[in-house]
Amino acid sequence: MAEESMIRMEGLTKAYGEKRAVSDLTLEIEKGEVFGLLGPNGAGKTTTTLMLLGLTEPTAGKAFIDGKDCTRDPIGVKRIVGYLPDNVGFYQDMTGRENLRFTGRLNGLPEEVIEARAQELLEKVGMLEAADKKTGTYSRGMRQRLGVADVLMKDPKVVIMDEPTLGIDPEGIRELMLMIRGLADEDGRTILISSHQLYQVQQICDRVGLFVEGRLIACGHIEELARQMQQEGHYVLETAAVPNDDGFGTLLKQLGNVERVEHTGEYYVIYSRTDLRRELIRKSLQAGYTVSHLRQRGSDLDEIYRRYFEKGEKEHVESDQRKGGRFLSFRKNR
Repeated sequence: MAEESMIRMEGLTKAYGEKRAVSDLTLEIEKGEVFGLLGPNGAGKTTTTLMLLGLTEPTAGKAFIDGKDCTRDPIGVKRIVGYLPDNVGFYQDMTGRENLRFTGRLNGLPEEVIEARAQELLEKVGMLEAADKKTGTYSRGMRQRLGVADVLMKDPKVVIMDEPTLGIDPEGIRELMLMIRGLADEDGRTILISSHQLYQVQQICDRVGLFVEGRLIACGHIEELARQMQQEGHYVLETAAVPNDDGFGTLLKQLGNVERVEHTGEYYVIYSRTDLRRELIRKSLQAGYTVSHLRQRGSDLDEIYRRYFEKGEKEHVESDQRKGGRFLSFRKNR
C-alpha cells in the first residue's frame, strides 16, 4: 500500500445471488483527502460503505483502512473510523450535550476528556446555543451538525458520510460543506462522502469516483474527468446572441459535428464532437448575429456525470448482450 494511502480497496465485490451490488472495485484514497463516491440510489455506494465498516463481508476482494483489514479486523477499523449516516439518530429526550457524553462513554473516554471534547466540538459545529436543548426539538440541519460532532468524539482518522446534505436548506448545506472541508484541511482527517447530490460535493472534493450499477466507471479530479470527456469527443457549449431568435438556433444546428442543440432559458446549449467556438463566432458574424455569451462547459460535474453515466450504461448493456450471444459490438478499443 502507498505510504499516504488511508483507504484501499482491491477487487472489492458484493453479490446477492446473481445480482452484483458492487463489482470489482479497486480504489485508493489518500490520507487527508476528501473523496466523493457519486452515483444514483442503488448504485452500490451504501454496500461499499458497509463493507468498509465491516458490517457486511465481501463476496470477493479486500478492503483496508489505515492498514487494517475491514473484514478480519472490524473492531480495529471501527476504532479509527467515524460514520455519519444519511439520517442521524439521537436519543430525543436527551440534550445534544448529553448525547455526546453518551457517545464518549461508549468509546471508553475519561469523563474529563468527554466534557472538554464535547464543549470543543459543540463550538466547532456551531451548536453551543442549542447544546442543552433536547435533540427532539432539533431541525434536520441541526441534527447533521450534532452528528458531525458525535462522529468526532472518538477523534477518528477517517470519517465516512452517507448523503450528508440530504434534506438541508441551502445555507445549511454551505455551512456543512465548509465544516467538512475543514476536517481535512485543518485536522488532517480522511473524508469519504457517498452522495447523489453532485453540485454540493463538487465544491469540496479533491477527487470523485463515479458509480453506475455497482461499477466504478471513472475516478479522478473533476478537471481531469472533463478533459478526458473532451478527448473522447464530448463537448458542451453554452451560447446566446443578439438577436436571440429562431434563426440563431437553426444556425447552431447546422454547425459541424453537432449532436443536438437545446434551448434552455436565455441560452442555447450545443452538444458536439469537436470544439465549435471558432466556427460558431465566424458563422454568426456572417449571418448578422453578435455573440453575447459563449462558455465551454467543462467543469460542470452534473454534465460530466451524465456523460459517463450514459457511456457506462451503454457498455454495460453491450457487455450483457455479448455474453448472451445476441450482439456483436464493433466498437473500437480506446
